[in-house]
Amino acid sequence: MRQRPDPFIVALLAAALVASFLPVTGDALDVLKAVSAGAIGLLFFLYGARLSTAETMAGLGNWRLHAVILSTTFIVFPVLGLATQLLDGNPLRPSLASGVLLLCLVPSTVQSCVVYTGIAGGNVAGAVVSASLSNILGVFLTPALVALLMASDAQVDAGSIVRIVLQILAPFVLGQVLRPVVGGFVQRNDSRLKPYDRSSIVLVVFVAFSEGAEAHIWSALSVWSVLAVALVCACLLAVAMGWAVLIGRLSGLPREDRVAVLFCASNKSLASGLPIATVLFGGGEVALIVLPLMLYHQMQIITGAVLAKRLAPPAEPVR
Repeated sequence: MRQRPDPFIVALLAAALVASFLPVTGDALDVLKAVSAGAIGLLFFLYGARLSTAETMAGLGNWRLHAVILSTTFIVFPVLGLATQLLDGNPLRPSLASGVLLLCLVPSTVQSCVVYTGIAGGNVAGAVVSASLSNILGVFLTPALVALLMASDAQVDAGSIVRIVLQILAPFVLGQVLRPVVGGFVQRNDSRLKPYDRSSIVLVVFVAFSEGAEAHIWSALSVWSVLAVALVCACLLAVAMGWAVLIGRLSGLPREDRVAVLFCASNKSLASGLPIATVLFGGGEVALIVLPLMLYHQMQIITGAVLAKRLAPPAEPVR
């Protein structure tokens, strides 16, 4: 039976294409940018409201698992990103090359990591805590790494850090604080709220690509440039997953933790990366800068789904 394409991937591609050819511009674009910022804030509020305190306490004690995942996300990945910048005859134009480096600096994703870890029989509580820690730390570490490694491309100052904190961390914390009040509602309606999670990311992509079209950046982008950045992202994903498997074994982690490392350490967050990029990188060039992250995200979703099914433990026979 042929597998249908992921509707989220289709929606992301459609948003990018529509915004490239029929962009929103002028005052309407400014309004849409404000709406997308609010949508991301609500998204992270829901993340906070979903995160169970019991799950958090159960997973916090597994410090070896978190150390492996966080060191891969914020140390190994930046080294890989720098390595791509030093390649002789780099085929990528400057904005795309910067985008590849940026994708190596953003935190891990949350939803897909947890879902795939669960399917593959891994440590779900550990994945929830590690991915959440990654996103909380990423609010500060990603801008710091951008300032250190991409100072010529980005505007990182106290104002940009405050905007990122207000857009991502503050709503997440508020969701945790209000979880006793809204947690039950969020859990009961989780299936209805999930489409909102994805639609908010689609909206941010549409805004970013509208900005790019308004700045006429696509005229300088060839099909070969897109293929080149896709190849670089595919290589990065392969290396990251290979490293995750290797470091999991070398660390002596049990199978459940190694599964969590595979998905959490190799994945990158579109939900966190996009708003951080839109704050740190101004103008239409942001569309090119986030393009590698979009491509990588789609690749990790497809690859993760395949691996999770292959790693899933056999179902117990029905008695």
